[in-house]
Amino acid sequence: MNIAEIELYVIQMPLKSPFVTHLEAVNDRKGIIVKVTCKDGVSGFGEGVAFSTPWYTEETVTTSLHMLKDILIPLLQKHPIKHPEEASKLFSSIRRNNMAKAALETALWDLYAKSQTKPLSKILNGTRPAIASGVVVATDSTVKAIQQIEQYLEQGYQRIKVKINPNQDYAFLAEIRRHYPDLPIMADANSSYSLQDIDRLKALDDLNLMMIEQPLAHDDIIEHAQLQKEIRTPICLDESIVTFEDARKAIEFGSCKVINIKVGRVGGLYEAKRIHDYCFEKGIPVWCGGMIEFGISRVHNIALASLPGFSIPGDISASSRFWEEDIITPEVTVENGFITVPESPGIGYEINENRLQEVLLAKKTFTFPK
Repeated sequence: MNIAEIELYVIQMPLKSPFVTHLEAVNDRKGIIVKVTCKDGVSGFGEGVAFSTPWYTEETVTTSLHMLKDILIPLLQKHPIKHPEEASKLFSSIRRNNMAKAALETALWDLYAKSQTKPLSKILNGTRPAIASGVVVATDSTVKAIQQIEQYLEQGYQRIKVKINPNQDYAFLAEIRRHYPDLPIMADANSSYSLQDIDRLKALDDLNLMMIEQPLAHDDIIEHAQLQKEIRTPICLDESIVTFEDARKAIEFGSCKVINIKVGRVGGLYEAKRIHDYCFEKGIPVWCGGMIEFGISRVHNIALASLPGFSIPGDISASSRFWEEDIITPEVTVENGFITVPESPGIGYEINENRLQEVLLAKKTFTFPK
């Protein structure tokens, strides 16, 4: 991988409608696009998915930008690599900051796949020609939630995830279930409960949910194991799974029956694939979570979700779910509930350069030794 330069683009776009959880309401999405160009002129793209404030993890756009500019890119300049797997090992000397690592590492995977003239999905050993698509409902209104669900079902989405918290759970979900008795529904709590709420969580067993995602603390594994013994609804872990070792321990302790894999949260595609492979071996279903991404991260997720263990529809929706116009072309579309896995080299999509320039806030270029 003879890298010639790396470019960082900080961009910002308004969402078509607010994304509301009990932790944050996101109206505008800022992010980082990473472009890695080799000496042959081929470029690979990655995306930093940290938010502007540290409500999901401790990372932000600002901290990720610092890590990329001052730590990770200089590290790559000093230690050239031949394969993107080496980037994950190289970055392991830096603690946490997984979203910054993933932004650069995924760009390297795209570049490598293009250099091999193979789709990224095939480089990762993906097997699915198309992936099932799910969508998230994030609102504090039952009426709006049902309206959104109706629209999403008309668009073909195969699974609905609903954001909940102790002030909006059983009655909220029960009303949705009344309207849609057979709809695959999962609930996402974003760490809003404790073991003191065990009776509230037990009550959700009546609603025949696919799973409840991250009900307890964002960094917990032990108490989730206690909770899973008390409730029938499968627990899915999200924020607790930051590394392969987290996934291994959670499965061994019985902390969950499902794992949500997010490329940014675990530090890149290499670690995401390791977690997938282990879960597949242990019979633990996984699905690919979303981060209100722009198109680049979205299509990396498509490649990852083509792996055989991703048996549950993930949070990979159409570009039009969030954006009036995305930064990739063509945009991601959902047809009859599925997204086609591209067969072109790399991520299989081009960058919409005009749109990228329209939403650009800042840019910085790093050159590599000849």
